[in-house]
Amino acid sequence: MFRPSRPRSFREGGGNGRTWVRVPAVKTLIFPLARRGAATAPSPAAGARLGWLDALRGIAALVVVLHHFDVLRMLPFGGMVWRNFDLGLFGVMLFFIVSGYIIPASLERRGDVRGFWIGRLFRIYPAVIVAFVAAMMMLPAGDGSVALLRTGDDLASLVANGLMLQDMLGVINGMNVTWTLSYEMVFYFFVTALFTRGLHRPSAPIAVGFAGAALAIGTALAPQILLTQLGSVRLLLLIATPIVLLGFWGVLSGNRRATAAGALLLGALGLVLATLNSRAVAFETLMIFATMFAGTVVYRAQHGTVRRVPALLACGSVVLAGVLVGWLYNRNGVQDSTWTSGWKAWSLSYLAAWILFGVFFLLRGRRFPRPLTWLGAISFSMYLLHFPLLRTIGPPLGVPPMPESTLGKIAWTAIFLTVLMAASHLMYRLVELPAQRLGKRVQQAANRRRPAAAPEGVPPRPAEGRGRETAARTPDEAASASRG
Repeated sequence: MFRPSRPRSFREGGGNGRTWVRVPAVKTLIFPLARRGAATAPSPAAGARLGWLDALRGIAALVVVLHHFDVLRMLPFGGMVWRNFDLGLFGVMLFFIVSGYIIPASLERRGDVRGFWIGRLFRIYPAVIVAFVAAMMMLPAGDGSVALLRTGDDLASLVANGLMLQDMLGVINGMNVTWTLSYEMVFYFFVTALFTRGLHRPSAPIAVGFAGAALAIGTALAPQILLTQLGSVRLLLLIATPIVLLGFWGVLSGNRRATAAGALLLGALGLVLATLNSRAVAFETLMIFATMFAGTVVYRAQHGTVRRVPALLACGSVVLAGVLVGWLYNRNGVQDSTWTSGWKAWSLSYLAAWILFGVFFLLRGRRFPRPLTWLGAISFSMYLLHFPLLRTIGPPLGVPPMPESTLGKIAWTAIFLTVLMAASHLMYRLVELPAQRLGKRVQQAANRRRPAAAPEGVPPRPAEGRGRETAARTPDEAASASRG
């Protein structure tokens, strides 16, 4: 943005009687233009700050892809890495930290629970539905990586995966990678409930509380207690589904009281399911939510709503807890439930995710290479498509088994990644972006029909056009609008 340091001058008159006349009106003319320019186009600094989050998403997605690609089996030192480091856990924990950082910021920037949920639904569901359809068309019924409508109970499979709570409801994930979406959905429940009650700012004690519970409970709380007590997946679905639908009706209503009640229903259900019916062992489930809320603490400390020392202590406590739970509990067969090789693989991977996030956070003002930010843009499509494509491309090329020669390994890797990234780019352009634009139109139509009321204690959004709304955001908030 052009910022003149002082008003310009010009010469007036002629001959020997030259005088210099200052024209302060020039400043008056320039700054409104600068403000209008800033309102309509993100500044380079905002773009740079968005870049670090996109780059982290891209790295996280690529690491998960390479984990399922079994890249470690292709490396001479892969066995040693596998015993001490889990690429999959590293990638998903990095995803969870980034989500924890940006999702509450997106809700609070909007100040509109209905707008937040419309944005989330159109951001996630269209891509997931297309990925499911494509996977079921590409893969035979016997392929276990896609289980939607292939479990023997099609109704339960469709309902639980449709609510995106399957990992909390005792139903097999429709696609093996979609288990993380259940945790994302419950996190949205928590964030919305806290926001509508005005309790969203103390993220540090919430993060520390989840981490402390993970240390205290560990493996003492058995997975899927509710399902064991009820004895029927359908009965659990019969209880949970109306609660979810009623909660969604509330948060999408635009009515302040209905929104608060709906958010409270969703938050309470999420807490019950996460603590009493998660498929994962207790310390893994609790550490996931501790990690996400710790990501929120970083955002709050950055923007001055939490002091730095308490924020550092809270995040440090969460990181320490994440390392300790691996050492304390991820052994004696428990590692089979976390899909890691042992406690070192859990602890080192968890710590590494935080270290990489911290490094990128410190570099957030810099511009990142375009290939990395492009990977971040297509990361969700990569995450959804990589396993079906791996199972589809491999057999015609004779994989498995893995190629034995170095040239064969390089060729197989290049073919797979090229096809995956091309397909992901197409899905991003043809599905994700149009769906997000449609979501914005739906939100605008809903606001025209019935403007959403701000929760208690939350100031309403400016109603005088996009320029003022954008000008009121921090650079990170303005940047996150297009992605969050």
